[in-house]
Amino acid sequence: MGSSLGAGGRAALGRLALLWALVVPGVQQDLRVAQSSMMVGHAGRAVTMSCRVSRSVDYVHWFRQLEGQAPERLLYLALSKRDVQWDSVLTGDKVNAARGADGQSCTMSLRQLAKSDEGVYYCAAWASVESLWNLNNMIFGDGTKVFVLDKKLPADISPKPTIFLPSINEVNHQQAATYLCLLEKFFPDVIKVSWKEKNGDRILPSQQGNTMKTNDTYMKLSWLTVTENSMKKEHICIVKHDKNAGRKDQEILFPAVKEVFTPVVTTTEPPNDCSKDESEVTDTDFTKTCARDQGKVASSTKACLKDENNTVPLQFTYNSAYYTYLVLLLKSAVYFVITSFCVLRRTGVCCDGTSS
Repeated sequence: MGSSLGAGGRAALGRLALLWALVVPGVQQDLRVAQSSMMVGHAGRAVTMSCRVSRSVDYVHWFRQLEGQAPERLLYLALSKRDVQWDSVLTGDKVNAARGADGQSCTMSLRQLAKSDEGVYYCAAWASVESLWNLNNMIFGDGTKVFVLDKKLPADISPKPTIFLPSINEVNHQQAATYLCLLEKFFPDVIKVSWKEKNGDRILPSQQGNTMKTNDTYMKLSWLTVTENSMKKEHICIVKHDKNAGRKDQEILFPAVKEVFTPVVTTTEPPNDCSKDESEVTDTDFTKTCARDQGKVASSTKACLKDENNTVPLQFTYNSAYYTYLVLLLKSAVYFVITSFCVLRRTGVCCDGTSS
């Protein structure tokens, strides 16, 4: 028997190397591998992803990991010779690699994209040919996530925020306040949401809902609960997404709770003009602002709560509308599954009835 590895052996070695390198960090700390984090392509087209190493290496290897499957090597590229060797997973007319002009970068192209090509593609490099059998010396990039679309998406696919302020009932009876940030119509699903105080650096503990698919885009809900000690502070919801304008973080400002709600003070003085003329009252989300002095209204966020008992039902309706929206989305998804099952079942019965 010859000592050379066949295509299956090379693929097995590649999978073993990937798994080992993910468990045992490489010792070659001077070698770094950088990749593009995400690529979006369309069915039938091609997509090209990049890889760069921090210093000269002999070989660059490309792996892919499809959802629910083990990683597998696709090919490796000899940078000095510009020579590509394919494993048995994909052929040269489907995937190819090329060296960059600087000798420390390369690209890999996927052609004739299909939904089955969606996954994470990893670039890896050995420190040198002498360390080929030392699995600790294989350094991997973070991976490029590839998405394949069947149709064109809108030009703006960055997260669209909708904010929900705390309810007056929660503030008065629980001495706490919950900010909610709903992010919709973004693509892809890779997103990170965090919270902090305005002018602060510390990331605050928050809650994150699951990222859910709606049609061809995604939505996510995040919320922050603050105690009474923090109700005088403004807070910021930070959204990291690859499609943000200029690839900068979105910073969504939430006003201080004490600015939104003005405590109701019991007094024996005659009522002011807030209740005299309904046309002079301006509604906000949770308060009714006295518009008696337009100059003061423009420069102040203070509000006179005409009737706290009337405000609570309004807030309840406001929050109920949001949760009703989520329930309707879930109901639509369940209805689609049931309808599809019935149609497929009916088709199967018809086929059985006509068979001989």
